[in-house]
Amino acid sequence: MPHTPSPRRSRRSLLRAAVLPSAVAASLVLAPLPAAFAAVAGPTAPGTVRIHDIQGTTRVSPLAGQSVEGVPGIVIGVRTYGSSKGFWFQDPNPDADPATSEGVFVYTGSTPTVAVGDSVLVSAKVSEYYPDFAGGSQSVTELSKPAVTVLSSGNALPAAVVISGRNVPGHYAPPTTTGSIDALTLQPEKYALDFYESLEGMRVEVDNTRVVGPTDAYSELWVEADKGDQKSKRGGALYEDYREPNSGRVQIQSLIPLAQQAFPKANVGDELTGATVGPLDYNQYGGYTLVATQLGALQDNHLQREVTPQASDREATIATYNVENLAPTDPDSKYAGLAQGVVTNLRSPDVVTLEEIQDNSGATNNGVVDASATVAKFIAAIKAAGGPTYDWRSINPVDGKDGGQPGGNIRQVFLFNPQRISFTDIPGGDSTTAVDVTGTGEATALTASPGRIDPTNPAWNASRKPLVGQFSFRGKTLFVIANHFDAKLGDQGIDSRFQAPTRSSEVQRVQQATVEQAFVAKLLAADPQAQVVSLGDFNDYQFSPALATLTKDGVLRDLVNELPETEQYSYVYQGNSQVLDHILVSPEVGSAKYDVVHINSEFAVQSSDHDPQVVRIRP
Repeated sequence: MPHTPSPRRSRRSLLRAAVLPSAVAASLVLAPLPAAFAAVAGPTAPGTVRIHDIQGTTRVSPLAGQSVEGVPGIVIGVRTYGSSKGFWFQDPNPDADPATSEGVFVYTGSTPTVAVGDSVLVSAKVSEYYPDFAGGSQSVTELSKPAVTVLSSGNALPAAVVISGRNVPGHYAPPTTTGSIDALTLQPEKYALDFYESLEGMRVEVDNTRVVGPTDAYSELWVEADKGDQKSKRGGALYEDYREPNSGRVQIQSLIPLAQQAFPKANVGDELTGATVGPLDYNQYGGYTLVATQLGALQDNHLQREVTPQASDREATIATYNVENLAPTDPDSKYAGLAQGVVTNLRSPDVVTLEEIQDNSGATNNGVVDASATVAKFIAAIKAAGGPTYDWRSINPVDGKDGGQPGGNIRQVFLFNPQRISFTDIPGGDSTTAVDVTGTGEATALTASPGRIDPTNPAWNASRKPLVGQFSFRGKTLFVIANHFDAKLGDQGIDSRFQAPTRSSEVQRVQQATVEQAFVAKLLAADPQAQVVSLGDFNDYQFSPALATLTKDGVLRDLVNELPETEQYSYVYQGNSQVLDHILVSPEVGSAKYDVVHINSEFAVQSSDHDPQVVRIRP
């Protein structure tokens, strides 16, 4: 898993984050947040400040930290759930500057007493709310500690701005020499982030849009407002380059009570037909988000889960599957769903490398590191689904040293079908002993199988160490490396106020790739004909420095690059279909038939957040 979920500004818990008391906020002192604001007498007449004056022409209000009196507008949306309660209101009389938004959020801290269509006057303090200041998020200009007067009700709402390929710029973020884009004058006609910022807090609309990120557990999904963005074969939005993060992606949440209208359960490639309308918000996990007061109708386009082609008897099949923190306490339904994926969709591969197998006590942090119960339950589920009786090998990590969910002690595991392929057991492998290469030519072997590659190297601090095993298929030796590289935790988002965003976690993955590439090079130096398959969750893209390092000098080739461009993805995050999982092979593996089997990442109902993948080879 490349990201760890935290409370968002959605239906889950909506904990407030950092509110900077001024535009400069040099001291970075956080403003106190009262649980609710006492009733204050509302303004009786309009003041001189309008919403576009508050929003200004940059991301940070020119009035941040100041109080404003009698700001007029029409209520366009009310949020009554979570701790970020409040309402949006918009000036029906805009100025002539496209860079200045005419809407703004009023943070009440308790259930608002206004309704959509109310004409109101608001006196409040202007503030900049950073959902994740330390993480690089942009800010939301807000009015806090408000006093509100309702002048009339049932007023017509300002016309929504339709977001489409006609007005979303193809360039995503403005260039900067200072890092932060906060102080740059918005150019909404040139840059997508500026375009969305110029509409912050305003009523917007998307029409007949394609779903590019499935509905999640928190009633959120992603749509593609710009049909010009690169489309995947199955309807997603392909993430192909750091410079092109698909500018038309918009997250959809809902302000409509669930009792009135259930949030659509959508898969990638489905459509929201008609108009979806509501205020444009911003949050750290979705970036710019349309919080709907009107939802389009779901058109189910019947996305099907893929089944990989049948292998011939002479082909060895090797697969990888991140099973998302699998623990014995998980419901039988999760085991059954994962098992069905192995048996039906992957067609019971000869070898399956698993990532994120937790120990026997799951996330309970009690010193347990053994995972035999977790693996046994999964093997039994595969058997019950009609698959073979797999055997397995792994190495227990040192407690708390491999990262992941605290207490879970996630690790990689080899499952293998002993009726089809044999595992070469070589004693000596443990959590801290480095595996090495011995012999030359056809006698080349590992010093331990299973073994771990340089496990005490600092490159693997708080991260999973590669697990390498030696197999025999029809008398031919195969070396298989199961990987789960360092996660993307701590990276700045693509919508960050810092451009280009810093990918701090990338440094460690490059170090890890350097270590593994050297090991594979040593193996190939001993036997240039050695057949090596390195696979797993590398937590990085096919165009990343880590993958370039891993494939340096041609010791391995990344098979995802040999797929048609529209099929190059294994994970969907923030509406981007992207590659995190890979299968790489050494030069001697010439006739590799590779398949990413899309059964999870595009679907609202998932057994894991990753798609598995498989390669068929003839050793």
